[in-house]
Amino acid sequence: MTPREGLTPKEIEVATMVWQGLTNREIGKRMSTTEQVIKNHLRSTFDKLGVWSRLELAMYVASHGGNGWNDPVVAAGPLRDAGKREAPPLFPSVWQR
Repeated sequence: MTPREGLTPKEIEVATMVWQGLTNREIGKRMSTTEQVIKNHLRSTFDKLGVWSRLELAMYVASHGGNGWNDPVVAAGPLRDAGKREAPPLFPSVWQR
């Protein structure tokens, strides 16, 4: 079992939005929940994946498929055409924390 398989669908969704550069507040608005709930999801995700920061989480998501990380088929194994994987965005919201 990969670490990603231990995440809930909400944790995967939050992690993907962190990779996209959204703040906790922005993620909360998109998911119709509070910023504190997002922080709880992140804390749990950090523990499950063994990362310590939003930047490490974003790098983990990027290295495991980026937007396709949501897709169980992509997450199940290496990308067939890794050369065509899209580059991760810059993380301005992460650097400002």
